[in-house]
Amino acid sequence: MEGDLNVLFVGLMFATFVGLLISGYPVAWVLAGTGVIFALGGELLNHHGILVDADLSTLGLVVNRIYGTMSNYGLVPLPLFVFMGHMLDRSGVAGDLLRAMQALMGRLAGGLALAVTLLGVVLAASTGIIGASVALLGTLALPAMLDDGYQPELAVGTVAAAGCLGILIPPSIMLVLMSDPMQLSVGDLFLGAVFPGLLLAGLYLTYLIIRCRLQPELAPPHTGSSGSAALSEVIRALLPPLGLIIAVLGSIFFGIVSPSEAAGVGALGATLLALARRRLDRRIVRDVSRATARTTSFIFAIFLGATCFSVVLRELGGDEVIESAITALPFGPTGIVICLMGLVFLLGFFLDWIEITLIVLPLMEPVTLSLGIDKLWFTMLVAVCLQTSFLTPPVGFALFYLKGVAPPGIELGHIYRGVVPFVLLQLIGLAALFVWPELVTWLPGVAF
Repeated sequence: MEGDLNVLFVGLMFATFVGLLISGYPVAWVLAGTGVIFALGGELLNHHGILVDADLSTLGLVVNRIYGTMSNYGLVPLPLFVFMGHMLDRSGVAGDLLRAMQALMGRLAGGLALAVTLLGVVLAASTGIIGASVALLGTLALPAMLDDGYQPELAVGTVAAAGCLGILIPPSIMLVLMSDPMQLSVGDLFLGAVFPGLLLAGLYLTYLIIRCRLQPELAPPHTGSSGSAALSEVIRALLPPLGLIIAVLGSIFFGIVSPSEAAGVGALGATLLALARRRLDRRIVRDVSRATARTTSFIFAIFLGATCFSVVLRELGGDEVIESAITALPFGPTGIVICLMGLVFLLGFFLDWIEITLIVLPLMEPVTLSLGIDKLWFTMLVAVCLQTSFLTPPVGFALFYLKGVAPPGIELGHIYRGVVPFVLLQLIGLAALFVWPELVTWLPGVAF
């Protein structure tokens, strides 16, 4: 009887969470409030002799878990990488690099789209901030692409997809957050994400080359000049961010420093770049610090709310209920992984990556253990699948970041149609990782 009540409580808890989420309340308050309500409800039922596992004592576990989360040294890189991304955004490095690459590749059909994609890779490996990358590419590249006669759908789709590479290519704040619920080291996740991130970028470039070759009218060549001088300009513009990438990722991959120390190196390096380009003053330091505080506070507010929600859910036996329901599927481990990826893909239409990472991923971790699935490979599958959540309506963040900076005449319809091919390319990349796990587990046994 008690077990049945716990199962009923788990179902009601999820239904309450979904209902409050649809109502428009902030996600952090919905998560924490749902946890507290059901802890109080369990206390009330227990007081009347109806026994369930969650009660007021569960909130004491919540406090302990929150303290453990906030004192987790593995989360130190998060605000430092956020600071690095915002500071690099204000340094002007990306703008100079885009202009140089436009001069070098603009004479090709689709050359500017290729340049935007390559710049997205550079920004991803040096910032990892989706909002900054999409807004920057949308501000700098989208008007130039439209002026050159690009089809609006192709232009906005390229900008949105290239700007989202930062959520996967290290240093990625999503991977930092995933390390805690999946009990994996940040360094292993960074190493595992190298080839998946480059695979997606390669798929984007291949698609653009083929489509612009078959339909050159969609992306006419740039009318400006290019030549050997453009190549030297690209090299000069590329050296600063490349040096920062090597300093951050190289120091992690070669075991020189920990990810937390490398994040400090990155924050300092981005600040020195801004100083060297005479873009550093009191106002920029203030704005970057405030933006970092806002981004970090938003993430940690959801983190704490998700902690409250998950602790109460686990006290009710929610993880066992979900694990037994998933493992009972008549598909075997391979079929179950496919079902879970389908679930993550569908959730990406309605929840953002932070909520899925902090709510859904911890519930999947016991399933991976019981089925003997490699956690690093599974986590990377989820990470690539979450790429789609940035481009799928109605809550795809990249769509609204891009709409906010798009020139007049670009409607949401253009953006929705433009991202469809890139969502399909992301699913192709996901399928490739599923078939060839070695793309993730290419360096086993490495821990930082």
